[in-house]
Amino acid sequence: MQRILNHINHQFQEPATGKYLPVYDPSRGIPYAEVPDSDETDVNAAVAAAQAAFPAWSATTPQHRHDLLMKLADLIDRNLDNLARAESIDNGKPLSLAKAVDIPRAASNFRFFASAITQFSGASHAMNQPEAINYTLRQPLGVVACITPWNLPLYLFTWKIAPALAAGNTVVAKPSEVTPMTAFLLARLSAEAGFPPGVLNIIHGTGTGIGNAISTHSQIKAISFTGSTAVGGKIASLAAPRFKKLSLEMGGKNPNIIFADCDYEKMLETTMRSSFANQGQICLCGSRIMIERPLYEKFKNDFIKKTKALKVGPPLESDTTTGAVVSKPHLEKILSYFKIAESEGGQFLCGGQRKILKAPHDQGYYVEPTIIEGLSPGCRTNQEEIFGPVVTIMPFDREEEVLGYANDIPYGLSATIWTRDLSRAHRMARNIEAGIVWINTWMLRDLRTPFGGVKSSGVGREGGWEALRFFTETKNVCIRY
Repeated sequence: MQRILNHINHQFQEPATGKYLPVYDPSRGIPYAEVPDSDETDVNAAVAAAQAAFPAWSATTPQHRHDLLMKLADLIDRNLDNLARAESIDNGKPLSLAKAVDIPRAASNFRFFASAITQFSGASHAMNQPEAINYTLRQPLGVVACITPWNLPLYLFTWKIAPALAAGNTVVAKPSEVTPMTAFLLARLSAEAGFPPGVLNIIHGTGTGIGNAISTHSQIKAISFTGSTAVGGKIASLAAPRFKKLSLEMGGKNPNIIFADCDYEKMLETTMRSSFANQGQICLCGSRIMIERPLYEKFKNDFIKKTKALKVGPPLESDTTTGAVVSKPHLEKILSYFKIAESEGGQFLCGGQRKILKAPHDQGYYVEPTIIEGLSPGCRTNQEEIFGPVVTIMPFDREEEVLGYANDIPYGLSATIWTRDLSRAHRMARNIEAGIVWINTWMLRDLRTPFGGVKSSGVGREGGWEALRFFTETKNVCIRY
């Protein structure tokens, strides 16, 4: 049984409560580690350490911060195998996915923002009558909080702390208590990279135990959060009245719109990934698949065949394509939606059951990749975020019709459109209600671009200059001469 500790001021510390929570291996359904059940006392200690470190850290040059972030990226690369294995065990995702995507992306996050901060600049505006010049400063905020989810633990953890640190802030970070291991390992690497004490503090615990304390702490100037819409709403209700800067990246129920003129083979291959990658536990997965009617039957038959061929198995096995979902409560949530879909008239074309493996994985949290048809666009299964290896398929006849299906939902994170018609692609991209639109691709990410959603999917944007702007305050200086 491994014991994870809080990381405050470069010290690994027991929680003030002395209490721990079990961390489960989803592949076997048993605890394998324990994580601090921290409280407000730990939050206060982390904030105090971050406050003490802020004056010196904010005064460092962008080049100095660049060098430290690059060192940390190199250490992540050097520890790829250990980090990927830890992520796979902690989260249930296939080891191959953690090794190919999650851990390399964590290193890329640090490298990108290390370089970006050396190019980040203000602006100047000259005036003639009267003669004056205005210039803008972009200054770090102070202590900021980063709260991240369990689906892409190190990937999203670094996506937030990298720009916060690059901009000269000090950080109090809370990873999910469900998947805390790689954040714990990163704490060790940050010290090895040479980050000063107090610059990066990582505390573990529940939303009620420390999330509320983080949201209300008077010395935390900004909160960057990724997670469910319900939790994001709770954070906003606590933090907004205290006038904190907020970036909230929340849920999605994304449409995958397939027109008959698409590149069929490319679409089918990509749709398999956009439906079931990471067991469907990616906020950008296209869980509502809409197919133009002339292509519907062919797509359905081919999609079912490929889905049935997916290998559900232990995450550490090399031929596993679909691992375990993250926890027993999440497994139960997904299974509950199978009953809802059935009651709404859905027909299960494949899947729809818990998958039971052989011992020692017979208690693991496995779900069959599932395709459901025959549901109305407005039913709960098509309106609510399931966040598992579950998709619905439906035919459509007209562009205006499918646009209505896509937009008639509380969420607006991403959309995927498959067509060779350039005019239609631009028209759909303009009219669809989403913060991110992929055309003839999915999850093709340029870290310079803004990332985020509309409606219940989020407030604010991450990525590129947007992230550095969020983690800085603008000050205008006007000099008359």
